[in-house]
Amino acid sequence: MNQYMVDITLPDYLSEEFMSLIPYQRSQVNRLMGRGILNSYSLSMDRARIWTVVNADTQKDAERTIGSFPLVKFMRYEIHELAFNNNIAQILPRFSLN
Repeated sequence: MNQYMVDITLPDYLSEEFMSLIPYQRSQVNRLMGRGILNSYSLSMDRARIWTVVNADTQKDAERTIGSFPLVKFMRYEIHELAFNNNIAQILPRFSLN
């Protein structure tokens, strides 16, 4: 499994249609994170960019994941394969209530 950094640029003007799709976008992102397909999903403070790390076998698979986003028609994006991606979740053990 490879990891891909996706650098997404959002439109300058956020239309009513765009705004109405945000809850569906968040729901899809949460599903993908729960399935381990997305490692992270970050929005810049100026709300102009999103960065996400996608786990996928190929760049085409990463593109299909981004293509499943409800807001995809409003996005421009670039996909970059990562050599590695360190994050705190890889360092800390999973906590169990059992």
